[in-house]
Amino acid sequence: MQKACDFAACNHCGSPDTCRLNELGIGCRGSVFAVGGDPEIRRRLLEMGFCNGASVEVVRRAPLGDPIEFRLRGYHLSLREEQARHVQIVPQAVPQAVQLGVPEAAPRVIAKELPQTVTA
Repeated sequence: MQKACDFAACNHCGSPDTCRLNELGIGCRGSVFAVGGDPEIRRRLLEMGFCNGASVEVVRRAPLGDPIEFRLRGYHLSLREEQARHVQIVPQAVPQAVQLGVPEAAPRVIAKELPQTVTA
């Protein structure tokens, strides 16, 4: 089967069009396509910010794989795998430099230079 994205850590090997959020590997990103499940779970996920078009990234998984931490709308959110499977996403490609961990690809923080004080 064809992989959903080019990211080596991604374990989703289904259709590249959409996949479930719980199928993505650490570092994979995507945009929310649909939210399903029973009405209570769906409402809760929508209230947490899993609305159509929202960008979401898998940050990390617990040692036994559950729960999963996501970055969504500027905050971190953890869901159980059972909850994450109700969110359908469209995977996004990850730049090759980020996949390989190239430091130049990561955002840099530039330190301000402090004025030198002269003591006599």
